[in-house]
Amino acid sequence: MNTHDRLHVEIFNDAMFQENGLLLWCAGEPDCWIVDPGFPPQADQMAAAIAQRQLALRAILVTHCHTDHIAGIGPLRERLPDVPIVASRAEKDMLGDAEANLSAQMGFPIVLPDADQLLEPGDALALGSLAWIVLDVAGHSPGGLAFYCPEVGVVITGDALFAGSIGRYDFPTSSRERLIANIRDNLLTLPPETVTYSGHGPTSTIGHERHHNMVLRMELGE
Repeated sequence: MNTHDRLHVEIFNDAMFQENGLLLWCAGEPDCWIVDPGFPPQADQMAAAIAQRQLALRAILVTHCHTDHIAGIGPLRERLPDVPIVASRAEKDMLGDAEANLSAQMGFPIVLPDADQLLEPGDALALGSLAWIVLDVAGHSPGGLAFYCPEVGVVITGDALFAGSIGRYDFPTSSRERLIANIRDNLLTLPPETVTYSGHGPTSTIGHERHHNMVLRMELGE
């Protein structure tokens, strides 16, 4: 578990894609979020952690609707059917379309119900007493979002920006130009000490990636 002032973040990593599912909550407050629940055993581990910590799951947030970031939604909704799914408005049709979310191509089609809440860049969210801002990081996927909490200096980047790399842009709905522009304009403009939680790999900071991410610097033409 990582702690950033009042915010606690626990990472759950799946064995198939090494995808990072996140459990977030504030110290002394019961409400929690799950972000990007992936393949087993993530859903079981997350549900057990919520029960052990006596938390109340208020939402399942999705940075983008690719299969490795949504595979745990079904198992979690079986346990907690009333928990809302929160996803990008630009990807509103992907949860229920196994071709669009890439699960059909991988041989295990995933079809999920529609999101209960659709987000756009600039929207505001609240986890307990912490305010979050929704950022546009589309490019790896058609409507990818990041979730930024200025008060504690944390941003959840999905598959846009990794420690030492960036997201793929070779999928049919990807765009290199959009991805690089959104990283440059919406992530690299955050304070350099901002801690990054990405969809795969370790945590980092915006400042470290700005100066030491050679893949990103090459894409920026530096």
